[in-house]
Amino acid sequence: MNDSYRHKGLRLRLVESIKRKGITDEKVLNAMSAVPRHLFLDSSFLEFAYEDKPFPIGSGQTISQPYTVAFQTQLLTVKKGDKILEIGTGSGYQASILAEMGAKVYTVERQRKLYERTKSFLPTIGYGSVKCFYGDGTKGLPAFTPYDKILITAAAPDIPELLIEQLKPGGTLVVPLGGSNLQTMIRLKKKENGNLEQERFGAFRFVPLLKNKADD
Repeated sequence: MNDSYRHKGLRLRLVESIKRKGITDEKVLNAMSAVPRHLFLDSSFLEFAYEDKPFPIGSGQTISQPYTVAFQTQLLTVKKGDKILEIGTGSGYQASILAEMGAKVYTVERQRKLYERTKSFLPTIGYGSVKCFYGDGTKGLPAFTPYDKILITAAAPDIPELLIEQLKPGGTLVVPLGGSNLQTMIRLKKKENGNLEQERFGAFRFVPLLKNKADD
């Protein structure tokens, strides 16, 4: 694995930058310091891997801005051993951050090429524990329910009912909620009695959450 002292230094600078933007969870910051983001990007973007920006990864998808990854992860309040369902695997960067924090990660991707690439790539950099699935993320993964946490990494016009059903009582779901232009980051907590409590955390921009599988 090509992870040089220079890459590690650039990561530390990136972590300092997202710290200044308000990320305070040390476990999140440590995971961001450990996961080599440059390995998830096309070689033409390597020089920019540690800038706090999103980049295209093919199939019309992006690897999210590091601050956004850290923000969503912080909202999840990840604990070691948490069973987490991620909707939208993409490059696998977010899943690797969760795995680095000791979570048991199940992740679903609707784009076949991205799924195949990420599933074979993650074990090569030490994140073979992440369980990757090709499917319609709006349906979740009912075979492995319930989940302690659910993270949706695409803009959802509404929260799929099936995902709420797959969340354990006492669990947390984080989602950018809204239309195609701008979304509000939402944290949903499912009470022990099944009631839902919603908190709002500012505006973000994500690619849309789409139904069904795609072969491109």
